[in-house]
Amino acid sequence: MVFVVDDESSVRKSLGRLLQTSGYRTETFPSVIDFLNREHYDGVGCLVLDVYLRGLSGVDAIARLQEMNYDLPVVFITGYQDTPSCVTAMKRGAVDYLVKPVDVDDLLRAVREGLDRRRQALRIRSELDWIKANLASLTPREYEVLRYVVSGQLNKQIAQRMGVVEKTIKVHRSRVMRKMHTTRLVDLVRAAEKMGIPNVGERSVFDSR
Repeated sequence: MVFVVDDESSVRKSLGRLLQTSGYRTETFPSVIDFLNREHYDGVGCLVLDVYLRGLSGVDAIARLQEMNYDLPVVFITGYQDTPSCVTAMKRGAVDYLVKPVDVDDLLRAVREGLDRRRQALRIRSELDWIKANLASLTPREYEVLRYVVSGQLNKQIAQRMGVVEKTIKVHRSRVMRKMHTTRLVDLVRAAEKMGIPNVGERSVFDSR
């Protein structure tokens, strides 16, 4: 889905037709407020946003969008070559900054990039949510064993540190692997790294569990 936000009716219609002809589903809006009043969209999509909108500029709109939990990639368009605004927009994560009349190829390229960014972001979010859910299923003891395991400790070493027999650690370790849905240590380590789980001796956001 591509959302076009521009306060010029002719521009909205032109860009809407162009994007639909290129195979994209589109919705057009005269302002950011009108866009925000629609049902929240959390799928694959991007915004084609005019920089100089009446009421709320395109650049300022990024902050408003973030406040409302929108993290759709933004392709800025403008009728003016404004270097400071361009720099600000790019620093805030814009995909591109295109000057009207917008070159068709440049616009379609930017939209493709924006949609690709969104797909990647959703994949990462889904993966992290899945890992977090798996971690939540661990008992405090299993989580402790997990931290030792991803720190490179052997079962015997973990048993000594935790004051239990090695057989107990093997049981905990097996349960950790099952609950984390993996059979390979390397995958367990990668999952821990993605969630920022620290080595033993360091504190983690999960330590309050």
